[in-house]
Amino acid sequence: MLLTISTTVRPATDLGFLLHKHPDRVQEFGQSYGTARVFYPEAGEERCTAALMLDVDPVRLVRSRGRSTPDYALGQYVNDRPYAASSLLAVALADVFRTARTGRCDSRPELAAGPIPLEITLPVLPCRGGPEMAHRFFGPLGWTVEAQAVPLDEGFPEWGDSRYVRLSLRGEVRLADALNHLYVLLPVLDDAKHYWIASDEVDKLIRAGESWLAAHPDRSLITRRYLGRRWALARTAFARLAELGDDVEEDLEPPVEEDPAADPGPPADAPPSEEPAGELPAVPAGEPPAAPAGEAPGEREAAPKRPLNVLRREAVLEALAESGAHSVIDLGCGSGQLVGALLDRPEFTKVAGVDVSAQALAIAARRLRLDRMPDRRRERLQLFQGALTYTDDRFAGYDAAVLMEVVEHVDPPRLNALERVVFGAARPGHVIVTTPNAEYNVRYDFLEGMRHPDHRFEWTRAEFQAWAAEVCREYGYHVAFRPVGDDDPELGPPTQMALFGRGSAANAGGGDD
Repeated sequence: MLLTISTTVRPATDLGFLLHKHPDRVQEFGQSYGTARVFYPEAGEERCTAALMLDVDPVRLVRSRGRSTPDYALGQYVNDRPYAASSLLAVALADVFRTARTGRCDSRPELAAGPIPLEITLPVLPCRGGPEMAHRFFGPLGWTVEAQAVPLDEGFPEWGDSRYVRLSLRGEVRLADALNHLYVLLPVLDDAKHYWIASDEVDKLIRAGESWLAAHPDRSLITRRYLGRRWALARTAFARLAELGDDVEEDLEPPVEEDPAADPGPPADAPPSEEPAGELPAVPAGEPPAAPAGEAPGEREAAPKRPLNVLRREAVLEALAESGAHSVIDLGCGSGQLVGALLDRPEFTKVAGVDVSAQALAIAARRLRLDRMPDRRRERLQLFQGALTYTDDRFAGYDAAVLMEVVEHVDPPRLNALERVVFGAARPGHVIVTTPNAEYNVRYDFLEGMRHPDHRFEWTRAEFQAWAAEVCREYGYHVAFRPVGDDDPELGPPTQMALFGRGSAANAGGGDD
């Protein structure tokens, strides 16, 4: 099977730096089921193409399967796996381009950080659902998609099309993102994997999809297919995606008509995952799913709990309304959920969203439909890139600033810089800060470690209040605290919120000082 990646960025041979593979050499990488080779059919200043060719040994592939795997006789030896792009190619891509997928390139950091013109071709790709599924999955990611169905037999067109497509992708996309799109979506389009889907698959999905999956309109279908429709794994992934994209978790849940039966677990000698387990912790869903078909209504609560991220956003909006603010800046806006909610309220006449990630801002622009936004709404909005640990004049001049689930992503030694930038330099009349309550984490059955792999710390209620008190002493604010979510009498709420103000304490938004 073959995958080619071409670029016309000048000089085009810089593709070799981004992929960490020299254009003048053929490199081989052994896999448990064959050999992967990387070579360059063309390498010039104006155009460069890298090819990944995977030579699959079907006998070795069969021998790697467990004894309990069903015997389909010749089907195990005569199949499409050596010829059609599938999870075999995705795993080889992850191994061969491991560093490129992280976006790190010390030789060309500016090139690795931004989009470049790319063309990707896959001659044969199994695609359950036909060419339209390739358009559905790749189109929203910025690709121009050409997916042509492969006929069963060109000599007998009346036989119709096969389940395979010839796929071509063109667009200006960051190379690391392009590789991660392929890593996730190749097995999703095939709707199959060649190895047992274990719990570490959630970590792989979140790692590869962190910058784009939460905002994808078909994120739910992609997640379910990638995880083999295993309900327990899907629930964990939906919660993690909700944290990444601040999306409504109910929109991410699988439809109730699907069978959410518990996974039977892998056979005793099932083949393991082809990749090492990731380091990211598995974060469970905070709320139960709707009752599946056939379950008596009384067996679950009459109404499911509202997702925590929705409660958090509503709590911030309520506090902003109470503050009387008309201009608001969302510091660390991510994919723009809060920004969109602010624009929906006409009392907020000036709204800004700031994030250090250009990719997050691009997702926010797509989510907010910036290119089609009415002029009167667009005039109220500003999106720009900025780091919260460096003084920026653009942060100043707002009635209120919001740091919603942001501070815990900052390294503790850099917190003082964030405080100086927000409370000292920008100095809005009101600052709203939300952050996880570490004490509540024991209520999440499947949680190991912190709630998100990028969290540098998580505070207890006492630690959060001590930090807020020190900020007030240093910068002349006062603070009140509110719970967000179910307020456990022993452990407190899942999210804690601080409302800082520079006016009288009565205007801080209520709560206990």
